[in-house]
Amino acid sequence: MLEFDNVSKSFWTGTRRKVILDRASFRVELGNSLGILAPNGTGKTTLINMMCGLEKPDEGTIRRTCRISFPLGFMGGVVTKHSANENARYIARIYGLDPDYVSAFTRWLTDIDEYFDRPVGTYSAGMRQRFTFALLLALEFDIYLIDEGMPQTTDVEFNRKAGAVLYDRLKTATVVIVSHQPATIEKFCRSAAILRDGRLYSFESLAEAKQYYDYTA
Repeated sequence: MLEFDNVSKSFWTGTRRKVILDRASFRVELGNSLGILAPNGTGKTTLINMMCGLEKPDEGTIRRTCRISFPLGFMGGVVTKHSANENARYIARIYGLDPDYVSAFTRWLTDIDEYFDRPVGTYSAGMRQRFTFALLLALEFDIYLIDEGMPQTTDVEFNRKAGAVLYDRLKTATVVIVSHQPATIEKFCRSAAILRDGRLYSFESLAEAKQYYDYTA
């Protein structure tokens, strides 16, 4: 379970205080994937970062009683002077997983040949994206956090393989997707909420959330 209890978060932009959350309370139960619709500029990435602990709330409590992923595409923990193989093995040990399995899985999914044994700092942006996405899928969490949906690289074969793994993983895992596009969350989620002006509005169905979101857009 992931629970926000009366959580507030804001930033000073230099000219005004931008409110991300204002005393928000909600819960994500395992088995009930949640899609959060939020217009651009409302703090989608900050919300996702708070869920996994990368950002701290100003007030309130965030409770985590299960394994929650880092945000899809997050590069934290990856040492660029080390190879993908070395990084995969190191992060596997942090999570108490088999380094051989995590390394073999990410090598297969990224499919970057000899570059897998070269420093990550020498990779193109697309190769880094493929590696971090593969690493996320290799670690197996209870809740996966996705900001704006699954990234699409320029490699069609990688997109196909990664998409198939993600869909298979979500048969037994839970996902939280924060996006400004209703079509993105409809692929994965059964329930929805809308983040607007620091308030989180929950709805019983995706259809109700989409109707309200389109009306207030």
